[in-house]
Amino acid sequence: MAHIIVVGNEKGGAGKSTVSMHVATALARMGHRVGTLDLDLRQKTLGRYVLNRQTYMEQQGLHLPSPTYHELPDIDQNILEPGENAFDHRLSMAVAKMEANAEFILIDCPGSHTRLSQVAHSLADTLITPLNDSFVDFDLLAHVDSDGEEITSPSVYSEMVWNARQLRSQAGLKPIDWVVVRNRMGAQAMVNKQKMERVIEKLAKRIGFRTAPGFNERVIFRELFPRGMTLLDLRDLGVKGMNISNVAARQELRDLIKALDLPGVTPNF
Repeated sequence: MAHIIVVGNEKGGAGKSTVSMHVATALARMGHRVGTLDLDLRQKTLGRYVLNRQTYMEQQGLHLPSPTYHELPDIDQNILEPGENAFDHRLSMAVAKMEANAEFILIDCPGSHTRLSQVAHSLADTLITPLNDSFVDFDLLAHVDSDGEEITSPSVYSEMVWNARQLRSQAGLKPIDWVVVRNRMGAQAMVNKQKMERVIEKLAKRIGFRTAPGFNERVIFRELFPRGMTLLDLRDLGVKGMNISNVAARQELRDLIKALDLPGVTPNF
């Protein structure tokens, strides 16, 4: 069976699609077969990213290792059993189709709570949750006191992950490996950053996730999107001398892939 990676966070702007595309492309460039699915049925940022890549490669005559992209299949409502949810059925069909050819299936979830996102989380072997280094974003995982030092209670997203874990346990599946990826961390050891580190460490022990380094804010990510390219494609685009920012971003991606510790994956870029 394919290893299912779900990228989820119920808040927009955390970098889910950037993380999704770079992880999927990195795996493809390391020789793995990767299928992708975008559950944000309205915006489809990951879907646009992959399609931009296909279009640009055709225009430029490039042949680069790439993930494949799949749409949720349409279904005949008449085949549904009483009480069966149409979205559940469409997601199951999509995953079953991709498993025939993929070692990894990466599912990018929307920045809101939906039925599709909820079901996708219960399918996750690895769950990646990008999180900006801000207490505004941390509030999605847990509530803290006014000093930002003590956790008062888990929040809505953590509760959804807990429910997904319970469903997997009841089905006899292995536990979700939950990895919170810290994006846009400041370079300086400011008070807010230190508080975030302490409270994330406490929450990790309390509800059971690992942390991994993510991406800092870089212009290169926005520039690559229209062409569907990633940091790993720059040399194929004729970029001979990468600047310090690009080199640092590439190292961030390498560190992230290493931290995810996916089965059979050794970063070699």
